[in-house]
Amino acid sequence: MDILRFTTAGSVDDGKSTLIGRLLYDSKSIFEDQMAAMEESSKRRGDAVVNLALLTDGLKAEREQGITIDVAYRYFATPKRKFIIADTPGHIQYTRNMVTGASTANLAIILVDARKGVIEQTKRHSFIADLLRIQHVVVAVNKMDLVGYDEAVYNRIVEDYKAFASRLDNLIDITAIPISALNGDNVVDKSNAMPWYQGPSLLYHLETVYVGGEHNHVDARFPVQWVIRPLSNEWHDFRGYAGRVAGGVFKPGDDVTVLPSGFTTKVREIHTAEGLLEETFAPQSVTMTLATEIDISRGDMIVKANNPPAVTQEIEAMVCWFSQTPMAARGKYILRHTTRETQAVIRDVRYMVDINTLHKVEGVSSLAMNDIGRLALRTAVPLIHDSYRRNRITGSFILIHPGTNETVGAGMIL
Repeated sequence: MDILRFTTAGSVDDGKSTLIGRLLYDSKSIFEDQMAAMEESSKRRGDAVVNLALLTDGLKAEREQGITIDVAYRYFATPKRKFIIADTPGHIQYTRNMVTGASTANLAIILVDARKGVIEQTKRHSFIADLLRIQHVVVAVNKMDLVGYDEAVYNRIVEDYKAFASRLDNLIDITAIPISALNGDNVVDKSNAMPWYQGPSLLYHLETVYVGGEHNHVDARFPVQWVIRPLSNEWHDFRGYAGRVAGGVFKPGDDVTVLPSGFTTKVREIHTAEGLLEETFAPQSVTMTLATEIDISRGDMIVKANNPPAVTQEIEAMVCWFSQTPMAARGKYILRHTTRETQAVIRDVRYMVDINTLHKVEGVSSLAMNDIGRLALRTAVPLIHDSYRRNRITGSFILIHPGTNETVGAGMIL
């Protein structure tokens, strides 16, 4: 079975954690001891019903305040698909947590309170999903029970959201579903309270949405993670290059180029723990052997010459700042990109994005925690990269403070 990674996003009290709890509960993915612990905790809190949000809100502060603070990951499976859920917070001060949880997602569920409609936080989360190139979005119009399951309310929200989404570039597939996470309407099972809605339930959509075409299978990219030299009698002359395919397709006999050296050779064999492969593609982890001996080390990249990546020290990128310490003007940081690590200096802040209005704020010299802006960087050695739009793996990086080893920012190359 394939795996669908999805994230939830929405304003405070829109019901993100409750929705995930309902999804797990109605799909029979909660163990008896977990259910007993939730019932006991709900009683201690004085809740009138079993609080399904407690399944993902595990921090003490989250349970006290009834909000999500950190990203909570949950795993479950149905006969059709496996799922990895990232429950992300809705507060503006936890933007960095949402970026972290959504960075690997194939799909985003954006919750909208049926009483409030599309608000600034809905737009902010949609902008972040667009920035991270999440192409599939489910607009879950929650709390339909509190508006009397009114079809007109649902239609107005969907129209408002699609009007806003038309200003974004990457939200290709938008599916709207009216739900009540508290009562389970249209979450796992179709609701009898909304006969006017003829679409799928949320779980059915998650099971059937096609996300297989999101990997770039055109541009061949293989960042070398490790050089394997067993030095055993069985593998006396073996020299393999291990890593995860970041894009394209490699086959034995293919002409390839090793960057940054520029030497060319052919792929001899493709090894896995199960044996040899006739071809490999993203996101498989394999070991390649080459026809000729070339000096290759961690951080180099094996590509095909017909569509090479950019190799440059000058980088333009959108960066989300994670650290409580503001970005230093012309600061020096460690940049980690695929398997390569190098020093980088921030040359300029082009602009900061007001993520509530999508306006560009120019004239700023630094970014504070949770800010998103466009930066110009220069690296100590050439970076072998694609744009994030073309390849999410070779187009992304993180910035690390050299003194504290703290991850201070995440970037998407333009």
